[in-house]
Amino acid sequence: MEAPPDNDVLWARSLHFTHRDGSPALGGVSVGLREGEVLAVSGPRGSGKTTLLSCLSGLTRAERGEVWFNGAPVHTLGPVARERLRRDRFGWIDPAPLLVPELNVWENAALPLMLRGTGRRRAKVAAQEWLDRLDVGDKSRLRPHELTQAERQRVCIARALAPAPAVLFADEPTAPLHRADRAHVLRTLTTAARSHGITVVLATHDPETAAVADRTVCLLDGRRVHTVHLPPVGESEGRAACSLSA
Repeated sequence: MEAPPDNDVLWARSLHFTHRDGSPALGGVSVGLREGEVLAVSGPRGSGKTTLLSCLSGLTRAERGEVWFNGAPVHTLGPVARERLRRDRFGWIDPAPLLVPELNVWENAALPLMLRGTGRRRAKVAAQEWLDRLDVGDKSRLRPHELTQAERQRVCIARALAPAPAVLFADEPTAPLHRADRAHVLRTLTTAARSHGITVVLATHDPETAAVADRTVCLLDGRRVHTVHLPPVGESEGRAACSLSA
């Protein structure tokens, strides 16, 4: 077993995964990320972006291949150890804003910290900081049903950032947001990465979103490619065009 490069926080080699219906999701994808780097995983819908994020985070175990975090193997960990790793070191943002309806905004944002054992007061301070940065700090005592969809997504992003994860996995994080909101949220994510040393893996089919990243990996049918040529805007819902280094 070959050890990963010393300067990579997250490193994966030759990941393979097949969907239950037998269709390939990943066909030998390799990638490495450094501390504080923002990596966009781009490509059309169905290209394997979400599956790659799931395998890198330990949420899904690849059928073949290796995943390493800070020089330690993730692919050999059991379910409990992978869950602990995701709780303590990783953050995740879904495309849909999923919040606990019984909790108010700051409690939702502070929940991962409190689950780790952080005191309620300290957790609230950390959560409130990110809520303020994302312009929903004034909503901290409201319940999720009192928010717009865009506001709920901002709370989800604050929840992912508040514990200061080593790696943040963001699966189409700006999908529910209007164009004007997207730029602000993406600036917050990239600023967090660089100022707090958070590595961000950003899955997107939107070229404008991918443009904020330091580097882009493009997938097509579960494989890394150099360039994707797809129909013009309006002819395909999931579109992307990118040129990459291997």
